Amino acid sequence: MPRRHVQLHARPPQEAAPESVDVLVRRGLDDLRRELDIPAEFPPAVLAEATEVGARGPAGERADATDVPFVTIDPEGSKDLDQALHIERLGDGFRVRYAIADVAAWVRADGAIDREARVRVETLYAPDGRTPLHPPQLSEGAASLLADQATPALLWTIDLDAAGEPQDVTVRRATVRSRAQLTYTGAQAALDDGTADEPLQLLREVGTLRIAAERARGGITLPTPEQVVEQGADGVWTLGSRATLPVEEWNAQISLLTGMCAARLMLDGRVGIVRTLPEADPRDVERLRLSAHALGVPWPAGATPGDVIRDLDAADPAHAALLTDATSLLRGAAYVAFDGEVPAATMHTAIAAPYAHTTAPLRRLVDRFVGETCLALCAGEPVPAWVRDALPELPGLMASGDKHAAEFERGCLDLVEAALLTGREGEVFDGAVVDVRADRDAGIVQLREPAVRGKLEGARLPLGEDVRVRLVKASVPDREVLFELAEPQADAASVPTSSVPNLDRR
Repeated sequence: MPRRHVQLHARPPQEAAPESVDVLVRRGLDDLRRELDIPAEFPPAVLAEATEVGARGPAGERADATDVPFVTIDPEGSKDLDQALHIERLGDGFRVRYAIADVAAWVRADGAIDREARVRVETLYAPDGRTPLHPPQLSEGAASLLADQATPALLWTIDLDAAGEPQDVTVRRATVRSRAQLTYTGAQAALDDGTADEPLQLLREVGTLRIAAERARGGITLPTPEQVVEQGADGVWTLGSRATLPVEEWNAQISLLTGMCAARLMLDGRVGIVRTLPEADPRDVERLRLSAHALGVPWPAGATPGDVIRDLDAADPAHAALLTDATSLLRGAAYVAFDGEVPAATMHTAIAAPYAHTTAPLRRLVDRFVGETCLALCAGEPVPAWVRDALPELPGLMASGDKHAAEFERGCLDLVEAALLTGREGEVFDGAVVDVRADRDAGIVQLREPAVRGKLEGARLPLGEDVRVRLVKASVPDREVLFELAEPQADAASVPTSSVPNLDRR
């Protein structure tokens, strides 16, 4: 599955940051929120309803699963915890229990919280905080799978065979209690030094099997590092990159597994909403193959794009350029709702299977509706009317929300990049050219330090090669940085014009 997640978070400063940068960043973020009409707070009616349901407690009967030693695995400091995990051996296979926050237990259909969630669509993350989908007293409190808290959940039980393939799937309402809130770095360290408990060791085993299954299906994962914006204890803003840890990939495979099972349940039940991605245009595949050849990246005979892409190293300039080009294969993702007739197109080709979003209901609107649909189908009961009534509008809401989130995410990164480089015009930096326009007079450069991606102007730019560039412009109001080549370039290797990606995808 393509997972280009940009992690944006700030650590509370112990003392004031240098005003020139701190003020620029904070003012720029405020301007960006106003520009994109991002709400600063919840309406009083939403907060009042959250207080009411919090005092009342979760709705619905549920099984007691508090004896299962679940754990959560999330980035450090997370409070909106959607998933808790437990894995055990079952014969020569495995039993995966995946508890997902039961948001519908707290959110009344067509109530104030529900209506506001349909406006917000998903949680937005910025370097100075988050704009949550649901009121924090729920999303970071009563509805969150926090450690040592009895929390309502949709409990998925997925039995796998020895190869990690699902054999039986059920979902029911339950009360769970997470035993520990693990971080990715802490979980990885425990696995590396041998101190991890058996469920965490089995996560590695199952995750590895699922990655192998993804390869066999022909799935595509872009191994791109995250851009990370942080404000350190000294108040200084920094921008860096972070490679994904293995435990994150294994954990992500459990989420993918659950989403695939959810899609299968809904397709068999002929009602629900799936996430789709069409097959890549053969012309885009051929352009990528030509780019690989021009960049010196091996493409063995018979290899699929997924075979080549998953082994790329983003730290290699040529590989980074090919990864940028590879995003052309992943265009056209959509949500498709259905009720009574299964749509013709149901595949998510990057996952190479039908797939649905269901594991992040605290942070994404559609997941609540998918969870309730699967719950009803597993119980042999009618899907609730409020879910069926929402299906026709959900694809449009999610498409709009995804676009809004992408604009905000990109805007946050652009303004932080500009703020960090303000006043450094004329300085020279090391980087690599990762994108070039068809006319080859402009492109994108990825700096080594700081981890900035900016526009690069110049003729005959050497795609996939190391370069030294001079900063020409760093504008926070425009949220733009611009570079030029600092040293004359020899004739760049010939890259077929048709293989060069368009900057419009940035």
